[in-house]
Amino acid sequence: MITTRGLSKSYGSALVLDGVDLAVPQGSVYGLAGPNGAGKTTLINIVAGLRAATSGDVDVQTSSDQIAVLSDTPRFEPWLTGREVVTLALSLATGATNYDRVDEVLGQTGLSDAASRRCAGYSRGMLQRLGIASTLVAGPSLILLDEPASALDPQGRREILNLIADLRGQATVLFSSHILGDVQEVCDTVGILHHGSLLFQGPLDELLVGNAVPRYLVKVSGGAAAIARELDREDWVRTASAEGDGRVTLEVTTTADAQQHLPAALAKASAIVVSLGPEEMSLERAFLELTS
Repeated sequence: MITTRGLSKSYGSALVLDGVDLAVPQGSVYGLAGPNGAGKTTLINIVAGLRAATSGDVDVQTSSDQIAVLSDTPRFEPWLTGREVVTLALSLATGATNYDRVDEVLGQTGLSDAASRRCAGYSRGMLQRLGIASTLVAGPSLILLDEPASALDPQGRREILNLIADLRGQATVLFSSHILGDVQEVCDTVGILHHGSLLFQGPLDELLVGNAVPRYLVKVSGGAAAIARELDREDWVRTASAEGDGRVTLEVTTTADAQQHLPAALAKASAIVVSLGPEEMSLERAFLELTS
């Protein structure tokens, strides 16, 4: 659905995007992950046609009237009600009014009870929900969401993430966030943007498996620091560190080495083992390893 080639953007001497080759599969939920200042908003705005690139090409396989964009801090005329905002968005996008559709997306985003209130009285989280409702109401084929859950409480974030996940196959979604857990939860494809460069792009499973340094977690009853020092002497252990709660974290050369040698090494260190096992890979850990 979206392809960029050598996409770069500079503001004066500041290089914000540096040769980004983005490839967003049609019908996917693509997570653009990175810290604040990585260039996510700039990239989304260029794809949407709201900003011009300094160099490079952008190819979007849909018409401009099928693209919907949600900024990270949506704002609306304060005297309009929530229902009027969404009705206006639908009318501007399609030239028609469908009150049943308006009420449907207000319900999906949890705003049914506040639909008749003026948005001057909406909280930031409610404005975020209203922005999502306005983005979805016309049924676009490409949806660009910039930090759509950043202002929501845990329950609100859960509802919006579920809504985004349900769009898979119905529309293509490019979803940016610095909250890596949100990206991991709803996206099937991920891009890691850091200092304007795309460090990784591909299926989430490929990132979590292919970029992982194998780790094991061992919970012991006492003496964690001494046990970590003993394990750190093993040639199949890259690093061993102890936490105050009795946990020992091992980075190992391979999982097979850990499975073969770890039990004997723990016995040699006179460890009283409470539990042990491989550490599950997370997007946060993969991101830290890619950017370190």
